[in-house]
Amino acid sequence: MDVAISTLLSPIILFFALGMFAALLRSQMSVPEAFAKGLAIYLMMAIGLKGGVEMSKNPLTLDIMLVLLAGIVLSFLIPALAYLLLRLTTKLDQTNAAATAAHYGSISIVTFVAATEAVRLSGLDSGGHLVAVAALMETPAIITALYLASRGQKRSEPVAGSEQGELVREVFLNASIVVLVGALAIGWIAGEEGTASIQPFFVGLFQGVLCLFLLDMGLSAGRGLRQGWRQLTAAIVGFGLYMPLISAVIAAGTAYILGMPPGDAALLITLTASASYIAVPAAMRLALPEAKPSIYLTLSLGVTFPFNVTIGIPIYIYLALLINGQG
Repeated sequence: MDVAISTLLSPIILFFALGMFAALLRSQMSVPEAFAKGLAIYLMMAIGLKGGVEMSKNPLTLDIMLVLLAGIVLSFLIPALAYLLLRLTTKLDQTNAAATAAHYGSISIVTFVAATEAVRLSGLDSGGHLVAVAALMETPAIITALYLASRGQKRSEPVAGSEQGELVREVFLNASIVVLVGALAIGWIAGEEGTASIQPFFVGLFQGVLCLFLLDMGLSAGRGLRQGWRQLTAAIVGFGLYMPLISAVIAAGTAYILGMPPGDAALLITLTASASYIAVPAAMRLALPEAKPSIYLTLSLGVTFPFNVTIGIPIYIYLALLINGQG
């Protein structure tokens, strides 16, 4: 309860709530798109550098490699479960169900950043290798979703936009992965001593920049809800709320089997429970143009993202403590 209250009342979450309610009330508040993109790049650089520096302090052990592998496996399997639940509980067709399911197997880097800060405020330590896990979990879900969308369908010509080069570039070279993996590598190579001179910029300003960015994300989530709510039935909205919890329980079981400490476990659970709204929508626009962004993007950004950053993260931290006998 203390974790939940401190998270909900933190400036980070309150700025998100401010942006969301401003958009729902049709306020003219806005953040320039170029500035918002700059904030996103800064956050991914900061979290990547921090993870790389932490990884440089310790060798790549078998335990870390198992966590990396677990993240990839979860990202492949979670979309299949999400697809099954969508087909059983909603009226979404095969294509829209697959496109939506992809978002729930991939990850939200902003949710991960917010969780990293919440874990720190909870007094828990986490390893830098979770940043690498985040990068690895971006793309496997897209592969699963494309398989699910094409299963049983006969096409006389390739799916529109699914040309090998374009799709590979969109999936593996999107900005979030390039910046995150690149900053992780730089932090790993340079180490703590090599990055000491830039720490004031990437550490000292981090929380303030995160507040600005989540204000913009709140505005985006509010607009998505206001404009796309007619496409979302009660069953679809319900999926956007219970699917993160199902994924969290699966990830908690995985973390328990791997013997992960609470800080690392909380971040793995959060990654698995989050929903993409950057990499996956871009890939879906290329590979499944017939799928409706008004469903999958509104659900991931307007329903699941607010749930995760307000209520979900405290639950995931509690789950991590629980499996470590501290709940």
